Amino acid sequence: MIDDIETFLVHAITLERDAARRYEDLAQVMRTAGNDEVRKLFERMAHFSRLHLNEAMERGGFRELPVLAPADFQWPGGDSPEAASWHGIDGLIDVPAALEIALEGERAGTAFYEGVADAANDSEVVRMAREFASEEAGHVCELQRWIAHIATA
Repeated sequence: MIDDIETFLVHAITLERDAARRYEDLAQVMRTAGNDEVRKLFERMAHFSRLHLNEAMERGGFRELPVLAPADFQWPGGDSPEAASWHGIDGLIDVPAALEIALEGERAGTAFYEGVADAANDSEVVRMAREFASEEAGHVCELQRWIAHIATA
């Protein structure tokens, strides 16, 4: 259980860094495929992840954040939720598969933050985890709209 704000912030920073990197990877694949519309979506999603990352870093700026070894992270399944879904990205991935991978990552991020909020006793952790979960849920909705748009195009 993540029940102190410093440990929560280290997890959030890592998760959002992973998300930004993976969205940048997906944007590059879409650039190579010549799909500017979806490339711009993934670039925007990378930007949002960097904003969340900066927010977590700023909130941790007045604290001394712990340095966690990989084994000390409390990820469900052993990997950062945003990193776990990104295995298999290659230059041949098509748009529907790329969107599904992105959606899976956002759902996992939402579930991670919701799980932290549900289990934590620290009110600051609960509040911040719920806030981050809400932001991730918004990303889920946006990706679902894109998937529906692509399916009808």
